Amino acid sequence: MTIIETRPVAGPPPTAPAPRRGAERADGRPVEPAGPRERSFREGVRHPSRPGVITAAIGLLTFGLYTWNLSAGGYANGYYAAAVKSASVSWKALFFGSIDPGNFITVDKPPAAMWLMGLSARIFGFSSWSMLLPEALCGVGSVLLLHRVVRKWAGDSAAHLAALALAVTPVAALMFRFNNPDALLTLLCVAAAAALWSALESGRTRMLLLSAALIGLAFDTKMLQAFLVLPAFIAVYLWAGQPRLRVRLLQLLAAAGAVVAAAGWWVAIVALWPASSRPYIGSTSDNSIVSLITGYNGLGRLFGNTAGNGGGNGGPGGSGNVGFGGSPGWLRVFGTALGGQVSWLIPLAAAGLVSGLWLTRKAPRTDRTRAGWILFGGWAVVCTLVFSLSKGTFHPYYAVQLAPAVAALAGAGGLALWKLGRTHRFMTWALPATIVATAAWSVTLLGRTSSFASWLPPLIGGGAALSAVGFVFGTRLRHRTVVLVAAGLAAVTLLAGPTAYALTTVAHPGSGSIVAAGPSSSAGGFGGGLGGTSTADTALVSYLEAHQGTAKYLVATFGSMSSDSIIIASGRPVVTIGGFNGGDPTPTLAQFEKLVSSGQLRYILISGNGGGGPGGGQSTSSAITSWVTTNGQTVTVSGSTSGTLYDLSGAA
Repeated sequence: MTIIETRPVAGPPPTAPAPRRGAERADGRPVEPAGPRERSFREGVRHPSRPGVITAAIGLLTFGLYTWNLSAGGYANGYYAAAVKSASVSWKALFFGSIDPGNFITVDKPPAAMWLMGLSARIFGFSSWSMLLPEALCGVGSVLLLHRVVRKWAGDSAAHLAALALAVTPVAALMFRFNNPDALLTLLCVAAAAALWSALESGRTRMLLLSAALIGLAFDTKMLQAFLVLPAFIAVYLWAGQPRLRVRLLQLLAAAGAVVAAAGWWVAIVALWPASSRPYIGSTSDNSIVSLITGYNGLGRLFGNTAGNGGGNGGPGGSGNVGFGGSPGWLRVFGTALGGQVSWLIPLAAAGLVSGLWLTRKAPRTDRTRAGWILFGGWAVVCTLVFSLSKGTFHPYYAVQLAPAVAALAGAGGLALWKLGRTHRFMTWALPATIVATAAWSVTLLGRTSSFASWLPPLIGGGAALSAVGFVFGTRLRHRTVVLVAAGLAAVTLLAGPTAYALTTVAHPGSGSIVAAGPSSSAGGFGGGLGGTSTADTALVSYLEAHQGTAKYLVATFGSMSSDSIIIASGRPVVTIGGFNGGDPTPTLAQFEKLVSSGQLRYILISGNGGGGPGGGQSTSSAITSWVTTNGQTVTVSGSTSGTLYDLSGAA
């Protein structure tokens, strides 16, 4: 099949009249009026414009916010930190996303984020800083790319507001300083939107293919969650793309192939690789990458525990307990767990979306202003619906994927509401009312943590009132200065709440597998972090290293909350029985006995951290525990507090 590469046709000479907007060429493609010439990057550096200076300032502000005291949270999520440590030691572990350099079992996500952090650790040496630096850079990149897209769509002012809004969204300030896959996922989704926008502008197939490939790479970062933006992407190009319908359909068909190719190459390699020479696929019951996609990271997220979601229920992003993100429901995104993470500007974003769609209701099919509302509006609606109604375990930090869409809609929405009031005099009240409503929601969110910044709600309320009055009188008196002052005051007022939450998140970062932004009670009572610790028992590790001998594995433990700190401290192979929480059915008792009898494993640690989880591997873990206590010999390690260590050399 041949895909026609459509290219923009040169416009009329300068003396020719501008073509009518919405007119069509003989081939069906619309003729767009010539716009202002894009400045080159070199021109922008040599002679920066005022908007360019503001953009650079926003980028520097974001970089400072996301990198300041970056190592304060230690190794963040020890589960993924162990995988990064292993990736810095073993190329095979880097490729598969193994939790230990011996490649016994993988983590519960595809490895693209581990590739990024693992390569950083190889370049700079493994540390908290080298691991988290790529995450912070993903944040800076997301903010600047969102700025670029919104600038093309709605202008400089909207772009500045959108970029600032994303930078200070609390869940963004959390995840762009954390080692979960969500930071790279968000960057790839925003980058895909930027490529899609270029395709809308030019009609070129290659930009659409680039957008699709980026979504495919996002799949290799967090599997099916990456596809939440696809409905909006498909809808906006199918509706507003420049070529004829037949060409648009062929282009989208080619883009579907690009998604499959970019997402599927790694999956295909893992599926075809002999299971005997690769690590066990963590959080599955059958060692199948397909089960991980469709179960644990697929249907298990939507419907809770499902057949095939493996024994890793309740993992760092698993499907065993719905309490972390609040109960499913239409208003979940505004609830106690999620509200303070991402919902601060949703009232403004929603009102702006409605206003923007109304203002562009009669625009030509290819109108890019309406296309922007479809793109970011569809992104926000789909993510909100899926996040709200998912019955599997939903962590508050998943909402970072929603943050760019909300920020874009809020940034452009303020201007759309202003234009609505100017276009329809009877709607002059829309922008002031929306400012007051959004400020009221900020005050409500702050009220959930009444001991935090108690001085801020009165200031937000007062600022919103003054801003609303300024807009009303400035509009009636046609006084530009008053309107500009009111706009600046509104921006400061509405960003004050999320900024306060973001700053306290940066100042007091959490660690573990369950984290949330903001003060400690802002997300169901577990702000900061819960889960395993990455603090190593140095006495135990030193003993094991001194007595490992010729054994391949340093030690075996039940679950990653016991193994991750040992892997981080030693960089040596460790058997993590049962995966994340000890619930995966690996190794079987027979496989464990073979490891011991062949001399590959000498020691096993039995402790309270992950000693047999609730999943399909519970019986396996129990059988191994019983065999160890019967056949092993306890070892006393001076200074160790990590449970009971057994020497299995006698059993061998």
